[in-house]
Amino acid sequence: MLKARNKNVIQTETGWIFQLPEGGPAAYRYAQVDDYSSLARSHFLWREPAGLNLRCRVSEHSLPGTWGFGLWNDPFSFALGLGGMGRRLPVLPNCAWFFYASPENYLSFTNNLPGNGLLAQTFSAPRIPSGLLALGLFGLPLLLAKPISRWLRANLAAKLIREDAKRLEVDVTQWHEYRIRWGGERVEFVIDEKTVFLTATSPQEPLGLVIWIDNQFAAWRPDGTLQTGTLANPPAWMEVSIISNQ
Repeated sequence: MLKARNKNVIQTETGWIFQLPEGGPAAYRYAQVDDYSSLARSHFLWREPAGLNLRCRVSEHSLPGTWGFGLWNDPFSFALGLGGMGRRLPVLPNCAWFFYASPENYLSFTNNLPGNGLLAQTFSAPRIPSGLLALGLFGLPLLLAKPISRWLRANLAAKLIREDAKRLEVDVTQWHEYRIRWGGERVEFVIDEKTVFLTATSPQEPLGLVIWIDNQFAAWRPDGTLQTGTLANPPAWMEVSIISNQ
């Protein structure tokens, strides 16, 4: 069952309204629902074949931060089971989603795929044990050196993590029907009954469902620059109506 993460989510008869209050760059603001917050990653609910079908609109074309919906393995979380959260350590990303990222973001590990804008995007990565990945945390300071960061991005991240994406041109302030079909070693993205992207880069199961809007950004650029943070944002909202999730 989908559950709201905070009070910025208002449930309606058919879905939710996600509200982002106006604010400066000093604080993280978000609104999110998901179906995995209390689960260990191995117990996430979504396995192929599966499909997600919903209607969505947002308040502005170019909002600071990110918003989107789809299936992922919550790869970057660190949770020890406290406060009802599932026990999870960071892993490599697996996902299939519609994802909007403002220009401050660069969310691709390769140079030939879009890293921001409205994307239909998938990531597929091997299941490397979290304990082994945790050892890599000791090497994080190396990412501050651009030549080393650039080499690691091109020769480690891009080779371990398969990805595919297409930038979409859609008037997101209007209602559209979005569909993700996942299975048969492919993912199909559909908008208003028209296939807009089809890829053989299919994520590893199991996955969880997430729908969100926030004011954060993350960028690992081709020159090796690594940046994360939060952005000033105007009052913003996203409205979602679930058609089916099966």
